[in-house]
Parts: sequence; structure tokens; C-alpha cells
Amino acid sequence: MRQVALVTGSSRGIGLAAAKALAREGFSIALNGPEDDDELAAAVAAIKEIGVPNVAVPFDVSDLTAHHAALTKAEEALGPLTTLINNAGVGVINRGDMLDVTEESYDRCMAVNTKAVFFLSQCFAKRLCARSRPAQLFHSIVNVSSANAIAVAAPRSEYCVSKAAAAMVTKTLAVRLGPENIAVYDVQPGLIETEMTAPVIAQYETRARAGLTLFPRVGQPDDVGMIIASLASGKLPYTTGQAISADAGMLVPRF
Repeated sequence: MRQVALVTGSSRGIGLAAAKALAREGFSIALNGPEDDDELAAAVAAIKEIGVPNVAVPFDVSDLTAHHAALTKAEEALGPLTTLINNAGVGVINRGDMLDVTEESYDRCMAVNTKAVFFLSQCFAKRLCARSRPAQLFHSIVNVSSANAIAVAAPRSEYCVSKAAAAMVTKTLAVRLGPENIAVYDVQPGLIETEMTAPVIAQYETRARAGLTLFPRVGQPDDVGMIIASLASGKLPYTTGQAISADAGMLVPRF
């Protein structure tokens, strides 16, 4: 009997790293990207190499009408879902002054980074709560927010707002789903080298070596993927509602 995970935004970056880490733990994997494209096909091929059951479930997480069908497709291919990894996210349209932020950019961040997390989790949780679940399987939701849920990045204010809201989604879900024995976590990556951070990662690498992070390096997607897989595997028993800072100590208060 396998754990079965849907990982949103798993065509690349942290999502793909999480999918691979979960597959190595024996999970069956439903991979997601906004489109059925070459990137998603390559991710599926990477999971096939690990040797676990898998399926591609392309859909736009911000389209709430697609959630039910996506979960159904994953379960028809792999069996009952045990795990949801809400990783899909977007950055700002343009970095700059908060006073110049457009409604379009604000709404885009909120739709993908917050609203989608809330309602996909709701759809997933309703399924779990409506059926009996084997006690030997660990059931969880892992949300990937950001260190910017706590720390302000002035040129990306709308992104920060959306991630702070997503962090609260984790807490509210944990309170609601605790009695159902469904664990909920918030992973908050710091400086991670991904496609999204590519335009600025070189300057952050310099700052990391200069002491911005306690470990003098930027993180890799695999670092975060391993954290996600550990949480989803129940390797932190008797925990729920926690935020895990995957930031090499960047946000540790210092004098």
C-alpha cells in the first residue's frame, strides 16, 4: 500500500525536486504543470526512472473549477491520494516600488500563491474526510510559501503579501484537520537557486557568502525537496501547523 502525492508546480524547480524525493520514499506521484508540455513530460520521465507509479495531471491551479477533475484523474490513475504538496507559485510581474504595483500583479500573486492553495487544499481535505483512511498511511498537506511570508522584500511587496496569507492558510488548515489526523505544514524557502530566482541569484550568492545566511551558500531545490518528503513521510511525528524555515538560518535574529 503506497502513499500517493499530488505535487503542484512539479515540472521544474522545487516542485520537481519534491516529486523526486517523494518518489525515492516510495510515493506514487501525480505531477502537475499549467500545461501538458515538454517540461511536464520530462518531469514524468524523471519520475519513471525512479520506478514508482506516476501520472501527469496538467491544470492551472488558479482555475478552481479544475480542482475536482484533477484530483479525480490522479486518484483514478494511482489510487486514493494521501498527500497534497501545494508548491505552484508565481512571482511579481515587475519588481519595483510598492506604490507602483498594479492590480493585475497583485491579483495574480493572490490567485496562485494564496487562493489556489486554500481551495485546492479544501477540495483535497473534503475527499480525505469523506472516506476511511488506513491508519498505517500518513496523510498530510505541505504548503510551500516563502521566507517572504515573514521578511519583507520591498521590490516584491505583492508577492510578500500573498505568501504571508498562504502561511496563515497552513495554520487554519492545521486547526481544522488536526482532529482528522491530517498533518499540515508550511515550508518557507529562503535563497534557492531555481528558474524563478535566476535573474537575481548571483547577487544573493554573494550576499550569502558574506553572511546573509548562516551557511555561506544559496540553497538548491533538492534541499527543499528532502524537507518536503520528510514531512510528508511522517518523519516529524506529533507535529502539525509548523512553519519550517528552509533558509540556512537567514531569518535567525542576530546582533
